[in-house]
Amino acid sequence: MGKLKEGEQIEHYRIEGLIAEGPMASVFKGTDLRTNRPVAIKAPQMAAESDPVFYERFRREAEIGRKLDHPGVIKVFPREDRAGMYMVMEYVEGPLLRQIMSREGKLGVERSVKIAAEICDALYYIHSRGIIHRDLKPENIVVGPDNRIKLIDFGIAGEEGARRLTFGKFSNIMGTPDYISPEQIQGKRGSARSDVYALGAILYEMLTGQPPFRGENAFAIMNDRLLNHPVPPRELNPDLPPALQEIIYRALERDPHNRYSSANEMGWDLLHLDQVAPSDRSELRDWRTRRSSGPRKMLLYACLAALPIVVLGLLFYVSRHS
Repeated sequence: MGKLKEGEQIEHYRIEGLIAEGPMASVFKGTDLRTNRPVAIKAPQMAAESDPVFYERFRREAEIGRKLDHPGVIKVFPREDRAGMYMVMEYVEGPLLRQIMSREGKLGVERSVKIAAEICDALYYIHSRGIIHRDLKPENIVVGPDNRIKLIDFGIAGEEGARRLTFGKFSNIMGTPDYISPEQIQGKRGSARSDVYALGAILYEMLTGQPPFRGENAFAIMNDRLLNHPVPPRELNPDLPPALQEIIYRALERDPHNRYSSANEMGWDLLHLDQVAPSDRSELRDWRTRRSSGPRKMLLYACLAALPIVVLGLLFYVSRHS
């Protein structure tokens, strides 16, 4: 489509200004000239339009968004046979959670619990409809008035039980290093419990001011997650109730079978802290012991390095047999 400009009109929409610009797509504030209501318009950068991987992400995000209708999920409006490659969404006032965390650092117990409980409600809704976000992070959460949230960016989301092969099915570790679950790092398909893990990492960061695992690069962060325990949240923020620390640990369990079985279960605990009994966890005693496995680390690096080759091969195979 090329770069849109303020005042420009595309079909029934007038561009009012740029909201956010990324390497692959930009988001603009617009006006629906038929209803005069504000909308958000997401359009690809010109160089990205011919990228089959980006096209698949863009198509999936629009397709999934049109199926969802929940106050905690960004609404994508019907396509209406638009001529160009763009999607129209509801316009939401408010900063990204990342912007708030960067500006304020620790957010406080009450506010963090409120935001996390809102996210749980939205996650439970999309999971109940067979949708896994797979890239939950502060950059993909808009925080509105009264700490009401909106989940955005379903570009690498997946549908449980879908048979059709897509790029997202091949690259299950495309999430962000600070929030990706251990099973996704190991190449397994993300599940609802993977989103719960990501939320646990976000809650940890909201309350402590830092992510649970850190390193000099993405590989180091992911390797640390597979081998070590994070600093206990109450070591970084003594004001945290023990019950809230327990909730974080239940969400961050390395084995997904030991995690919360659903976002709804986690949300219930967040709203009933007085009924959460802390466990005598080895993580609280062993977190200072840092393990490093050279062979395991090299294997991880090799798998991640080979992933693009595998993905391209599979995409080529699908294109030849579709």
